[in-house]
Amino acid sequence: MKIKIISCFIIALLLSTTLQSQAVYNMGEMQKEKLGRGVVALRENPSEVVISWRYLSSDPESTAFNIYRDGKKIAEVPANAGTFYKDSYQATMATTYTVIPVVDNKESALLTGSYTLPANAPQGYINIPLIRPADGITLAGEQYDYSPNDASIGDVDGDGEYEIILKWNPSNAHDNAHDGYTGNVFIDCYKLSGQRLWQIDLGKNIRAGAHYTQVMVYDLDGDNRAEVVIKTSDGTVDGTGKVIGDANADYREPGNPKNQGRILTGNEYLTIFNGETGAAMQTIDYMPARGRLEDWGDARANRSDRYLAAIAYLDGVKPSVVMCRGYYTRAVLAAYDWDGKELTQKWVFDSNTPGNGDYAGQGNHNLRVGDVDGDGCDEIVYGQCTINNDGTGLYSTKMGHGDAMHLTQFAPSMSGLQVWSCHENKKDGTTFRDAATGEILFQIPCPEDVGRCMAADIDPNHEGLEMWSWGSGGIYNVKGELINENMVGLPTNMAVWWTGDLMRELLDKNFITKYDWEQGVCNRIAEFEDCLSNNGTKANPCLQGDIVGDWREEVLIRTEDNNSLRLYVSPINTDYRFYTFLEDPVYRISIATQGVAYNQPTQPGFYFGPDLTGSFRGYNFDKKK
Repeated sequence: MKIKIISCFIIALLLSTTLQSQAVYNMGEMQKEKLGRGVVALRENPSEVVISWRYLSSDPESTAFNIYRDGKKIAEVPANAGTFYKDSYQATMATTYTVIPVVDNKESALLTGSYTLPANAPQGYINIPLIRPADGITLAGEQYDYSPNDASIGDVDGDGEYEIILKWNPSNAHDNAHDGYTGNVFIDCYKLSGQRLWQIDLGKNIRAGAHYTQVMVYDLDGDNRAEVVIKTSDGTVDGTGKVIGDANADYREPGNPKNQGRILTGNEYLTIFNGETGAAMQTIDYMPARGRLEDWGDARANRSDRYLAAIAYLDGVKPSVVMCRGYYTRAVLAAYDWDGKELTQKWVFDSNTPGNGDYAGQGNHNLRVGDVDGDGCDEIVYGQCTINNDGTGLYSTKMGHGDAMHLTQFAPSMSGLQVWSCHENKKDGTTFRDAATGEILFQIPCPEDVGRCMAADIDPNHEGLEMWSWGSGGIYNVKGELINENMVGLPTNMAVWWTGDLMRELLDKNFITKYDWEQGVCNRIAEFEDCLSNNGTKANPCLQGDIVGDWREEVLIRTEDNNSLRLYVSPINTDYRFYTFLEDPVYRISIATQGVAYNQPTQPGFYFGPDLTGSFRGYNFDKKK
């Protein structure tokens, strides 16, 4: 048994008034993914198989489901049960599970789904074998090898199910502050079966590190097939073997130890790739352009090569891709639309533009996207400032750069969206602000650099999400009240909805913990054996989010030998049935931007937790409590 389930809590619901969502998107007009049923099956132990599937907003509330094993019906799941089933079955060969919706006592073939559990499938996870890039040697004679790093998801072939787009990092990847050569960065596309569809080699003129390559995966033109957008350069090789630009160009700084391996000059491109084949469909000059290095804060590309990226529904209808550069000093964001044939620039925001001075130096090592001002269009929360959907500045807190932040509706009684963020300026500590105006709702000052913060609903005795950080001195509720000074063993890196209740669990390294609010401590409830996290102290998996199955989240993590990914699916039963979070734009984009620089966990554009009442995303608490 490769995943150890140690404990599980059942949470009682607290009565409160709730709002469905704080954004006012026109969901009827908005271009959305065509999601399939997301059926997944995994062997929990030798005699039990877990089956989980999606409940969609297009399903009537009265929808029941029939489950078939190799064509034989084995279960009827009623409309008041979760989309989860355990089959007592000891398979010795490949087994196909099919889930068919039942409406008005009749099976509907409109959106069925199936999954074939392989013979001798491992217990507790889906194994995804990888083709690891070959080891290499730098110009300085240093050896390096590869490990799977950040991943994203997208339906690249139009079948309604996600493929995995994976970034391979060389072992000599560097932070911008460090000199040295790096190996090439590779981007692969895999199906869950382990079939590799393509590989892109970004080439020697794209340096490896958390801040250089932000991979955007999304269906931008509405053809039900995701595209892939990446910063490229001369020598990038697409998924069909075609070279972009000059294959012989080499912009790496030679010998000089001060800048060795850095890329200070040369062409920079933005390329949109076909998600199914990896073919480069269009390449344009990268915007924001490098220009003079000194204009970004130094002459060594430490400041100029800080890249971010996002997907955003800037017009409330179609998704755009936003490519960004800089956040310590100058910050520039450029938005693009893709119509299937051409990338068209929508707008550019530049902190150097007269009147935008307050927006310089406000960016984070990540960003968030959501409709913060209620106009039905997305804004970009760029650290301590927010850029409006039309490419103008909305506001700046002027508190400067930070490492982490969280955007969601923090409590059902709160209007709009809020932001919890930490600060590096050794004075402002951690702040809780209104996402629409930047108004500080409460603040915990700190004379140190606060590098991490977390927000998750972990205590049902207090309304809404709880918040804490490295500099908070304890856990706070949305009123700014300290509710627990003890933070020993309380992670600040990632979070995940894993158990069958409405609380959120905490994900750190290769294990999940659950907060015991009565004892004020975290207990380990799951461990992913023989697996490793990524990105040093950030200790995140390749991806965390709702990838398959019911409304809960999965963990995609690499194995210790770097030869496989494992997709862990919760084996814990849940009686709750919610429409998949993937249909919420804020949540879906939080998956698309999760791996941008310093990874942050998913969060929806609405409150979710034990304070829910009434009818909520397909679940009626009043009927079922």
